Amino acid sequence: MPEHVLVVEDEAILGVMLEDALEAAGVKQVEICSTTDTALEALRRKQPDAIVLDVHLADRDDGWAIAELVRALGPDSPRIIFSTGQPKDIPEHIAEMGSVLEKPYDPAVLVDVLCQPEKRGMISRLRGALRPG
Repeated sequence: MPEHVLVVEDEAILGVMLEDALEAAGVKQVEICSTTDTALEALRRKQPDAIVLDVHLADRDDGWAIAELVRALGPDSPRIIFSTGQPKDIPEHIAEMGSVLEKPYDPAVLVDVLCQPEKRGMISRLRGALRPG
């Protein structure tokens, strides 16, 4: 389980539910941001281990731009989990950067995703594509 998770979510109730579930699962620091600007400020202050990213924020409709910036940090960049009611709106090359959770989802699903090892890079994607089933 990551120690520090940044939740970028403009639905306050969902943000609090995710925070509660993550803390109950053992995440030491959960930071909630409701706008792109506050998320970018948080990323400048301290890089989280994982970021849960609502792709349709009230201030921007392309929240995946944050994911592109995060991936630019290199191989030690935070793990990305997209959270959206419209998964088909995420461009395929962006969706490949992380896991996609379709709203509404149980916060326990997020905890389960964070407990699984992260697949990174082209080799991991190829292995996943070649695996049966």
